[in-house]
Amino acid sequence: MNISVTLTLIGGLGLFLYGMRMMSEGLQVAAGAKMRSVLETLTKTRFRGLLAGALFTAVIQSSSAATVMAVSFVNARLLNLSEALGVIMGANIGTTITSVLISFKLDAVAPLFVFLGILLVMFSKSQNAKHTGDIILGFGILFMGLGSMSSAMNAMKDSTVVMSLLGDLRNPIIAIIVGLVLTALVQSSSAVVGVIQVAAFNDMLELPIILFMLIGCNIGACTSAMISSIGAKKDAKRAAYLHLLINIFGCLIPFIVLLFFDNQIADLFIKMSGSNPMRQVSNAHVIFRLIEIALIYPFSGMLIKLTKKIVPGEDPVNDRGHVLLYINNLDRLAPTAILPNIIQEIERMGRMAIDNLKDSIDALFSLDRKKINQIYQTEAYIDFLDRQISHALRISNQRDLPLSDRNVIGGLFHVVSDIERVGDHAENIADSANICADEDIRFSKKAVSELTNMLEASCKCFDYALDTFTNKTEEHLGDIKALEDLVDDMEIKYSDNHIHRLAKGKCTSEAGLIFNDLLSGLERVSDHATNIAFAIYDPTVEKYFVSDSTIPDSEDEDLEENDELFKERIEKMRELPDNNIHEDIDKNINSKIVASSSDLTKQALKESEKIAKNATKRIEEKLKELKKD
Repeated sequence: MNISVTLTLIGGLGLFLYGMRMMSEGLQVAAGAKMRSVLETLTKTRFRGLLAGALFTAVIQSSSAATVMAVSFVNARLLNLSEALGVIMGANIGTTITSVLISFKLDAVAPLFVFLGILLVMFSKSQNAKHTGDIILGFGILFMGLGSMSSAMNAMKDSTVVMSLLGDLRNPIIAIIVGLVLTALVQSSSAVVGVIQVAAFNDMLELPIILFMLIGCNIGACTSAMISSIGAKKDAKRAAYLHLLINIFGCLIPFIVLLFFDNQIADLFIKMSGSNPMRQVSNAHVIFRLIEIALIYPFSGMLIKLTKKIVPGEDPVNDRGHVLLYINNLDRLAPTAILPNIIQEIERMGRMAIDNLKDSIDALFSLDRKKINQIYQTEAYIDFLDRQISHALRISNQRDLPLSDRNVIGGLFHVVSDIERVGDHAENIADSANICADEDIRFSKKAVSELTNMLEASCKCFDYALDTFTNKTEEHLGDIKALEDLVDDMEIKYSDNHIHRLAKGKCTSEAGLIFNDLLSGLERVSDHATNIAFAIYDPTVEKYFVSDSTIPDSEDEDLEENDELFKERIEKMRELPDNNIHEDIDKNINSKIVASSSDLTKQALKESEKIAKNATKRIEEKLKELKKD
């Protein structure tokens, strides 16, 4: 065996691995988002999850990518353990499609695929077409690599050194270890099985020992999922262990049977597949995987319970330190799972920000120094998440994300910024609470009631916005617009009420300044909420607004009547369900509430505009009345 044969073998292996990677990544970028949607919708039962996992893996040509994605989806709470189990089982079946394709030995037409792929990559302007070119080019390079390896192995089989080394594989345990180690190193069972097929085609390995090597490949395929679970949440780690347990227990019975009947089973595959050694290996690979899943499927529930014994306990609910729950292992996530995990971290940041806002108002009313200090600590946590998520988005933009995911990254930066601003408003309120505590400034009962109303409306608007953004639902868009309008009107009306109280001496100027700052801050919270909600929608689309054809044109509404309308709008706001736990809402009832609230908003806006235009004149008149009194 000379050096040129060795270089040809190494070069062919490199082309084969690179072609497989290019094809898999091209498929994930071009169709990853759609396939992710398939996984999210078709995994409600374990069997449907199995079918979805098999389909997904057959498309992207990588069980490692599919299982890593399943682990990442569990980490992002898109799948639970039971659903992930079905996907992982399906991935074990879908991965066999690669060996089936290789068995057709298409290396003779591989240059044609390379040429077509190059044309698309170099001359197409469409990104979708370029990624399609990557897929075709990868397919061609894969088979060219196989051809190079085949010709090199054909020359190597005359080498006594090589054949002596391969002779050591007659021991079943060594064969399993070799298959396991090679798969763990390459992190692709399909690639190792492909190399084994080429070796079988050139009579370098016999089928009985290949069957044991396939068992090792099955177990070694768990490496990628186990690595991706490092630093992940407990359920994600359990999902990785599910993959390991499936492959270990699933291979146990075939291993025992092969120990006693390896030659008879090999003869069976030879009769089934004809004289093509590559097809013999392919059929053995397919049947082994089907037997593995058939043996394990009835005991799925027991496997889930076993993983909970291996990884006991639950993730902490309240974190003492500044930690990331979903993107702490971003480099180990599958490209199609990066965005869902980032969105979960953004939602967590949003929940933290709005809870801190509520706590800051509570601290303002109670003037509790301990609560005020807690606001600053939480704000520091929010700033930490802001920096880390923004960094994750920048890193993600350099990864091969699905095209539809890449298109929304810019919008996610704005969402993070809006949430961070809400956190800043909570900090500003904490500053005001410190001033009130230092100078013994108190608000009137009416001012407290008005601030409570406005906080409730702003927080409900933010809750709906965060749910809309996270779950990509249009259900609450009308509510969000109505609530934002209500908060805008509250700012104007409550500011006018404050002028009344100031004129009558019921409020101090110091409290008044803080009160107006609070109104302005809460109004901006609703603005940030609207930005978040419409980050995935066009806010100018007509269907998101209620027609104003039913709004009267009269500009002379009675002031008391508008007060009643305003109170009615606040009651309507309180009738809207709390969205913290993502409860389902009757859309018919919801649409009536939105329409009613929007109508009331339009009517109140007319009076609000008059108030704003004549504010200076009214202040002067009220001061004159005060002097007369």
